[in-house]
Amino acid sequence: MEARRLDYLVPPQWEGQPVHNLLRRELRLSGTLLRRIKWLEDGILLDGVRVHTRVTVHAGQLLSVRLSDPALKSGIPPVELPLDIVYEDRDIAVVNKQAGMPSHPGPGHWEDTLGNALLFHWQRTDPEADFHPVHRLDKGTSGLIVAAKHPYAQENLRLALHNQAFSRSYLAICEGLPSPLRGSIDAPIGRSQDSILTRQVRPDGQSALTHYEALSTNGRHTLLRLTLATGRTHQIRVHMAYIGCPLAGDFLYGREDPGLIRRTALHSARLSLTHPVTGALLSFSQPLPEDMQRLCQDFSPLDLPPLDFSGKRD
Repeated sequence: MEARRLDYLVPPQWEGQPVHNLLRRELRLSGTLLRRIKWLEDGILLDGVRVHTRVTVHAGQLLSVRLSDPALKSGIPPVELPLDIVYEDRDIAVVNKQAGMPSHPGPGHWEDTLGNALLFHWQRTDPEADFHPVHRLDKGTSGLIVAAKHPYAQENLRLALHNQAFSRSYLAICEGLPSPLRGSIDAPIGRSQDSILTRQVRPDGQSALTHYEALSTNGRHTLLRLTLATGRTHQIRVHMAYIGCPLAGDFLYGREDPGLIRRTALHSARLSLTHPVTGALLSFSQPLPEDMQRLCQDFSPLDLPPLDFSGKRD
């Protein structure tokens, strides 16, 4: 398979500008990425000829930049694991992650993660693709997650996180019934003083904003739709526990109950993004997995008033 490249026909307004300016300002390559590719034999080509970044361009010339790296840098070992790919192209992969699979390798999980599974898949289908995580889902969280195949896609997607160019919504089942049934939790989150793993709401934490809406309930538990305006570690779990409605099965912030559900009842249900290379709008959705469906099978819907354009109730 040929290397993944970004081709750009130089327009008149860039006449006489150095390659460096076009790469940084127009194509939005980071300094780190630029320093990496300029040493590759076919890293930066102008009309098919290798050039350095000080060369000036002329209108109508074709500037071509290598995005994939012939040497994989992540160091993640490929491991054959179950993998549910929802969408894939030369730049990104969107995966329906199963609960129980860590997103990224780390202590105690070097060979059982999404990264390992994707590297095994790509060594057969796209050998220059490497695992470049854009965001993460907790080990117990199921649903949609996107990974980039090269640094350029990763950088553009990370810049888009938590705005209209990259939005996510979650479904969760919490204990009790939140009051109000629809609202926002604006509470800063930081590390717990007595743990390197857990987080808590604290005045000196990082700003964190979660929007939620109750969908259905049986009084004991409630199905929620949630969206994040920020992306703090364990944000949904911490915020729901903070308002007295921890997620069902949450062993860190609520109560572990294997008879009810064997993991935290949180699912990444919808994901929309602007493609980091083509600019196309992509949207994906995944229904509740079986264990969460079973938990809310006796719920009754909550009919809330619709929202107007300002986000307020009619």
